[in-house]
Amino acid sequence: MNIKEKQQVKLLRDEGLSYTQIANRMDVSVNTIKSYCKRNSLGVIQSMKIQTELCESCSKPIKQNTGRKVKRFCSDACRNTWWNKHTQLVKRQANYECACLNCKNSFISYGNKARKYCCHACYIEHRFEGGRHANQ
Repeated sequence: MNIKEKQQVKLLRDEGLSYTQIANRMDVSVNTIKSYCKRNSLGVIQSMKIQTELCESCSKPIKQNTGRKVKRFCSDACRNTWWNKHTQLVKRQANYECACLNCKNSFISYGNKARKYCCHACYIEHRFEGGRHANQ
């Protein structure tokens, strides 16, 4: 890389661009950019401002730790309160459609794909053949 390219890498890195973004812009190998940045202490993006975010629940300022994931909440209590108010935003990915062994109806089971019955009443009816329990 020539001097002009090196200066451009430094400018782009100061703007906060990643190695891949810089490599794509300059049409240079990602490894070349990465090596140059690490050799010249451009590996970590240097930010001049102290990062502070606001808690999504109570709007108090949160001090962010550099090199860590960005905090959204100031405490566990605020996190729990916010998620309890915004349950529709929870990404429920473990929904399984099952068929009840007793009534043959289709039902959605969350987190357990081996579930056999849609409800406790169907389990009792199927297991004990219509409610005839041995103790009765």
